Amino acid sequence: MTADPYRPNVGIALFDRQGRVFIARRIGDDGPEIIVPGHEWQMPQGGVEPGEDIEPAARRELAEETGIRSVALLGRMASAMTYDWPPYHGPPHRLTRWRGQRQVWFAYRFTGSEAEIDLAASAGTEPIEFDAWRWEQLDRLPDLVVPFKRAVYAAVVAAFAVHARPTE
Repeated sequence: MTADPYRPNVGIALFDRQGRVFIARRIGDDGPEIIVPGHEWQMPQGGVEPGEDIEPAARRELAEETGIRSVALLGRMASAMTYDWPPYHGPPHRLTRWRGQRQVWFAYRFTGSEAEIDLAASAGTEPIEFDAWRWEQLDRLPDLVVPFKRAVYAAVVAAFAVHARPTE
Protein backbone atom coordinates (compact mmCIF):
# COMPACT_ATOMS: atom_id res chain seq x y z
CA MET A 1 0.00 0.00 0.00
CA THR A 2 1.25 3.45 -0.88
CA ALA A 3 1.70 6.32 1.56
CA ASP A 4 0.14 8.79 -0.88
CA PRO A 5 -2.68 10.89 0.61
CA TYR A 6 -6.37 10.62 -0.16
CA ARG A 7 -7.92 13.09 -2.60
CA PRO A 8 -10.44 15.43 -0.92
CA ASN A 9 -13.80 14.57 -2.45
CA VAL A 10 -17.55 15.02 -1.98
CA GLY A 11 -20.36 12.61 -2.78
CA ILE A 12 -23.97 13.52 -3.40
CA ALA A 13 -27.05 11.41 -2.64
CA LEU A 14 -29.84 13.26 -4.44
CA PHE A 15 -33.35 12.14 -3.51
CA ASP A 16 -36.49 12.76 -5.54
CA ARG A 17 -39.90 13.37 -3.97
CA GLN A 18 -40.63 9.62 -4.03
CA GLY A 19 -37.51 8.87 -1.96
CA ARG A 20 -35.48 7.39 -4.81
CA VAL A 21 -31.88 8.42 -5.37
CA PHE A 22 -30.25 9.76 -8.55
CA ILE A 23 -27.65 7.54 -10.19
CA ALA A 24 -25.80 7.91 -13.47
CA ARG A 25 -23.91 5.51 -15.74
CA ARG A 26 -20.21 6.25 -16.15
CA ILE A 27 -18.93 6.46 -19.72
CA GLY A 28 -15.36 5.31 -19.18
CA ASP A 29 -12.40 4.84 -16.90
CA ASP A 30 -10.68 7.87 -15.40
CA GLY A 31 -7.20 6.54 -14.72
CA PRO A 32 -7.32 4.47 -11.54
CA GLU A 33 -11.05 5.21 -11.20
CA ILE A 34 -12.08 2.23 -13.34
CA ILE A 35 -15.41 0.85 -14.47
CA VAL A 36 -16.20 -2.82 -13.99
CA PRO A 37 -18.71 -4.21 -16.54
CA GLY A 38 -22.12 -4.51 -14.93
CA HIS A 39 -21.21 -1.95 -12.23
CA GLU A 40 -21.11 1.33 -14.18
CA TRP A 41 -23.62 3.20 -12.01
CA GLN A 42 -22.77 5.69 -9.29
CA MET A 43 -23.97 8.81 -7.53
CA PRO A 44 -22.37 12.16 -8.45
CA GLN A 45 -19.05 12.88 -6.76
CA GLY A 46 -16.03 15.04 -7.33
CA GLY A 47 -12.92 16.71 -6.04
CA VAL A 48 -12.78 19.59 -3.61
CA GLU A 49 -10.56 22.44 -4.79
CA PRO A 50 -7.91 23.82 -2.41
CA GLY A 51 -9.54 26.34 -0.06
CA GLU A 52 -13.08 25.41 -1.18
CA ASP A 53 -15.74 24.75 1.46
CA ILE A 54 -17.14 21.24 1.13
CA GLU A 55 -20.88 21.92 0.95
CA PRO A 56 -20.50 24.47 -1.89
CA ALA A 57 -18.13 21.94 -3.53
CA ALA A 58 -20.90 19.33 -3.43
CA ARG A 59 -23.37 21.74 -5.06
CA ARG A 60 -20.76 22.70 -7.70
CA GLU A 61 -19.97 19.07 -8.53
CA LEU A 62 -23.66 18.19 -8.77
CA ALA A 63 -24.26 21.09 -11.17
CA GLU A 64 -21.15 20.31 -13.25
CA GLU A 65 -21.98 16.62 -13.66
CA THR A 66 -25.77 16.79 -13.98
CA GLY A 67 -26.87 20.38 -14.54
CA ILE A 68 -28.92 20.13 -11.34
CA ARG A 69 -29.05 23.25 -9.16
CA SER A 70 -32.52 22.99 -7.62
CA VAL A 71 -31.80 21.17 -4.37
CA ALA A 72 -32.44 21.47 -0.65
CA LEU A 73 -29.86 20.19 1.83
CA LEU A 74 -31.13 17.27 3.91
CA GLY A 75 -27.95 16.45 5.80
CA ARG A 76 -24.43 15.08 5.65
CA MET A 77 -22.67 12.03 6.98
CA ALA A 78 -21.08 12.53 10.37
CA SER A 79 -17.64 11.37 9.22
CA ALA A 80 -15.72 11.12 5.97
CA MET A 81 -15.36 7.80 4.16
CA THR A 82 -12.30 6.62 2.25
CA TYR A 83 -11.67 4.13 -0.50
CA ASP A 84 -8.47 3.08 -2.24
CA TRP A 85 -8.02 2.87 -5.99
CA PRO A 86 -7.71 -0.64 -7.38
CA PRO A 87 -4.25 -1.53 -8.75
CA TYR A 88 -3.46 0.75 -11.70
CA HIS A 89 -0.77 0.09 -14.27
CA GLY A 90 -1.79 2.56 -16.96
CA PRO A 91 -0.09 5.72 -18.15
CA PRO A 92 0.52 8.60 -15.73
CA HIS A 93 -2.78 10.18 -14.75
CA ARG A 94 -3.92 13.23 -12.73
CA LEU A 95 -5.44 10.96 -10.04
CA THR A 96 -2.43 8.70 -9.45
CA ARG A 97 -0.81 11.14 -7.02
CA TRP A 98 -3.45 10.00 -4.52
CA ARG A 99 -4.01 6.52 -3.10
CA GLY A 100 -7.80 6.94 -3.28
CA GLN A 101 -10.48 9.35 -2.16
CA ARG A 102 -11.64 10.76 1.17
CA GLN A 103 -15.30 11.61 0.70
CA VAL A 104 -17.74 13.71 2.67
CA TRP A 105 -21.27 12.72 1.64
CA PHE A 106 -24.25 15.06 1.45
CA ALA A 107 -27.95 14.27 1.03
CA TYR A 108 -30.12 16.67 -0.96
CA ARG A 109 -33.76 16.69 -2.05
CA PHE A 110 -34.27 17.50 -5.74
CA THR A 111 -36.72 20.41 -5.87
CA GLY A 112 -36.71 21.12 -9.60
CA SER A 113 -38.09 19.64 -12.77
CA GLU A 114 -36.41 16.72 -14.54
CA ALA A 115 -36.00 19.05 -17.54
CA GLU A 116 -33.16 20.60 -15.51
CA ILE A 117 -31.11 17.37 -15.68
CA ASP A 118 -28.39 17.70 -18.33
CA LEU A 119 -25.52 15.21 -18.25
CA ALA A 120 -23.67 17.33 -20.81
CA ALA A 121 -23.77 20.36 -18.48
CA SER A 122 -19.99 20.29 -18.11
CA ALA A 123 -19.40 20.23 -21.88
CA GLY A 124 -16.65 22.66 -22.77
CA THR A 125 -15.04 22.67 -19.32
CA GLU A 126 -14.69 19.04 -18.23
CA PRO A 127 -15.18 15.71 -19.99
CA ILE A 128 -18.70 14.34 -19.75
CA GLU A 129 -18.70 11.50 -17.21
CA PHE A 130 -22.15 9.97 -17.69
CA ASP A 131 -24.32 8.88 -20.61
CA ALA A 132 -27.54 7.90 -18.79
CA TRP A 133 -29.32 8.49 -15.50
CA ARG A 134 -32.26 7.17 -13.52
CA TRP A 135 -33.90 7.24 -10.10
CA GLU A 136 -33.16 4.10 -8.06
CA GLN A 137 -34.01 2.59 -4.68
CA LEU A 138 -31.27 3.57 -2.22
CA ASP A 139 -30.72 0.07 -0.87
CA ARG A 140 -29.89 -1.26 -4.35
CA LEU A 141 -26.86 1.03 -4.83
CA PRO A 142 -24.08 -1.14 -3.35
CA ASP A 143 -24.84 -3.83 -5.95
CA LEU A 144 -24.67 -1.34 -8.85
CA VAL A 145 -21.36 0.37 -8.05
CA VAL A 146 -17.79 -0.83 -8.70
CA PRO A 147 -16.57 -3.22 -5.98
CA PHE A 148 -13.93 -0.87 -4.56
CA LYS A 149 -16.67 1.65 -3.63
CA ARG A 150 -19.16 -0.84 -2.13
CA ALA A 151 -18.27 -0.31 1.54
CA VAL A 152 -18.67 3.46 1.14
CA TYR A 153 -22.02 3.02 -0.60
CA ALA A 154 -23.24 0.64 2.12
CA ALA A 155 -22.38 3.30 4.72
CA VAL A 156 -24.17 5.97 2.66
CA VAL A 157 -27.25 3.74 2.44
CA ALA A 158 -27.27 3.27 6.23
CA ALA A 159 -26.69 6.97 6.95
CA PHE A 160 -29.26 8.32 4.50
CA ALA A 161 -32.01 5.66 4.70
CA VAL A 162 -34.15 8.17 6.61
CA HIS A 163 -34.37 10.27 3.41
CA ALA A 164 -35.45 7.36 1.20
CA ARG A 165 -39.17 7.90 1.67
CA PRO A 166 -41.78 9.89 -0.24
CA THR A 167 -42.30 13.51 0.76
CA GLU A 168 -45.65 14.05 -0.93
